[in-house]
Amino acid sequence: MQLNNTQKLVMKRYILLLVVLSTCILNAQDSHKSFDDGEWFKFKIRYGVFTASYATLEVKNEMFKGKPVHHIVGTGKSSGLLSVFFKVEDYYETYIDRNEVKPYRFIRKINEGGHIKDIEIDFDHESKKALVFNKKYNTKNTFTIKDNIQDMMSSFYYLRNNIDVSSLKVGDEQFVNMFFDNENYLFKLRFLGRETVKMNGNKIRCLKFRPIVQAERVFKEEESLTVWVSDDDNRMPIRIKADILVGSINADLIAYKGLKHPLKIVID
Repeated sequence: MQLNNTQKLVMKRYILLLVVLSTCILNAQDSHKSFDDGEWFKFKIRYGVFTASYATLEVKNEMFKGKPVHHIVGTGKSSGLLSVFFKVEDYYETYIDRNEVKPYRFIRKINEGGHIKDIEIDFDHESKKALVFNKKYNTKNTFTIKDNIQDMMSSFYYLRNNIDVSSLKVGDEQFVNMFFDNENYLFKLRFLGRETVKMNGNKIRCLKFRPIVQAERVFKEEESLTVWVSDDDNRMPIRIKADILVGSINADLIAYKGLKHPLKIVID
């Protein structure tokens, strides 16, 4: 089996990105959080009938420049047949304030079939500036950021703690200011309703969302991405589906630990 150029573009740009998007999970706005240190997720990502990758997300308790933070690490790596002719290694990190859920540093280090990016972004929320260090080219540039800015990963943990889903109606939309690579981007999330989904043989009540993505050369249209998350206090990602130009990508949660709250399973 050989991949054409378009298929390679799909795999190298969206394997771990889709998993990160699958953490677009919301929680009631109260004193507790939907996640805590020690939370860990593992996903199986399939491209058509092939297992293309496994990816993990983990929350750690650390200090960053004297401040207590949640250090969140995401990794993705190609597996099986795909890894023979198209190697993928993705690594993402964000350091977020434990109280306000705002990013101090975001790291994106990827090697996808020879496509390499090694970017580190430091956020100064007081001056509303982001310092972007492109390690591949050894360049540093400063950009103006918007209020309440989030990076690609922190955006979704921010949503977990700051949006009340109890009053959401089908069609309601939420917005987050996101800074990605070197530009500001308005991320939009639409609520589609509630469904029951099977996970590892269990039935889980889920909230269904649609992130509105940019329709370029990969996604069929702006609304090609669908996310299911547990309808409990964890708001854990259960499933994600993306319709792309050359088929579909599916990501399923296959293992987890360190949940903040007990997982609610539907009992028949």
